[in-house]
Amino acid sequence: MGHALRRQEADFLRDGVYELRVGLQHVNYRILYFFHGREAAVVSHGLVKQAEVPPKDIEKAIQRKQKFEKNPKAHTHEEE
Repeated sequence: MGHALRRQEADFLRDGVYELRVGLQHVNYRILYFFHGREAAVVSHGLVKQAEVPPKDIEKAIQRKQKFEKNPKAHTHEEE
């Protein structure tokens, strides 16, 4: 569903970074991601969530987003 995902499944954190929310056996997992254009979602990393997503994890995702945006081809697999 891409950009159409909303709470409870996903949420916007800040600076273009979103979280995908998954609960399994009473454990809350979070996958941090950002979009590249309208078609692709790029996964930064995942974590087990306690109360809220720690700011250090949001910062890590923002840094990875900035690195990706500087040179998307360097981080993209293309079939030959």
